[in-house]
Amino acid sequence: MVSSHASQVRALRQRLHDLQRAGLTHLPRAEAPSVDPDAGISQRSTETGQPLTDCLSTTNGGSPIVSLTQKREQLQVLNEEVAPCTQCEILAQGRTQTVFGVGNPNAELCFIGEAPGRDEDKKGEPFVGRAGQLLDRIIVACNMTRDEVYICNILKCRPPDNRNPLPDEVAHCRTFLDRQLEIVKPRFICTLGGVASQTLLDVQQSMGKLRGQFYSYLNSQVMCTYHPAYLLRNPAAKAMVWEDMKMLMAAMGRPIEST
Repeated sequence: MVSSHASQVRALRQRLHDLQRAGLTHLPRAEAPSVDPDAGISQRSTETGQPLTDCLSTTNGGSPIVSLTQKREQLQVLNEEVAPCTQCEILAQGRTQTVFGVGNPNAELCFIGEAPGRDEDKKGEPFVGRAGQLLDRIIVACNMTRDEVYICNILKCRPPDNRNPLPDEVAHCRTFLDRQLEIVKPRFICTLGGVASQTLLDVQQSMGKLRGQFYSYLNSQVMCTYHPAYLLRNPAAKAMVWEDMKMLMAAMGRPIEST
């Protein structure tokens, strides 16, 4: 019974997302007839219906209803808290700016990477360099757009020389990440690379052992796959990432053609 209800909720969310992509902004309000006492005839209400983004936020498994506008405000407040952070002295001294996150606050899918690179540090947006361009192509190949998903990193500051994050740096930023995900509430998360996967799931297994199956984080299903930067160095791994994406899209109810 629970499984059937969950399936119905997923189907409803998918239908609402389809309508949103088609350009619909409001669902029509139910047309309950009203009686004009002077004319003695029934009339139909012409009120604008409920915003589609609010409808999407009501299908989140029983959590408090939060509108798209409220989510944006909450993320902005958190971003303003992240921006002046100096918990990691070396990172704070070396950054141009913090790199918070970007995308749809109501996203069904969230991509999480490791940390900003040089291009991201310069622009203040995650995944805008060569690896980001490859991620964009992966998203398009999944019949989605960058605006549909939410993208962020484990760290909000660029590590020196793009080295791996240190344990204390990860610990300092983990609270910010958790709060981001609590606001967005994605149904699915795709972690990109070993650091992101191990950090989110609190495990030590290699990417080779983690990929190819789903894990749970809060109310999200998590798929682990290789980081786009790894694919730039190891093009042969693209086939494995594509298999992961097909598995992820099928679980989301958006199967893609094999290529």
